[in-house]
Amino acid sequence: MSPSKAKTKSVPAEVPVVAEASTNRWTFLSNHAHVLIALYANPDLVLREVALKVGITERGVQRIVQDLEAEGFIQREKVGRKNHYQVITHQSLRHPMESHRTIGDLLRLIAE
Repeated sequence: MSPSKAKTKSVPAEVPVVAEASTNRWTFLSNHAHVLIALYANPDLVLREVALKVGITERGVQRIVQDLEAEGFIQREKVGRKNHYQVITHQSLRHPMESHRTIGDLLRLIAE
């Protein structure tokens, strides 16, 4: 197929474009942190929107939300047909080097 006839994906203008993981670039924060930040900034996001913001699959976001909920970092509340997520900001960060800080400390630094 010639390059002029190749199909291209169009992205709706309102969806932020995220660098794909295949670029082999690393970031300072994990996908767990990115999901937490996205839900803190907008607790009513659907997981598909979180996936687009973070740049991972929706299934990946589902696994991360399950991890965060199981460890007590977020609470999920059903509101009608949607979920509302509350980040538990008083929880300590998990790594021993940061355990003297809370999730709220991280979120205030990054999200505000």
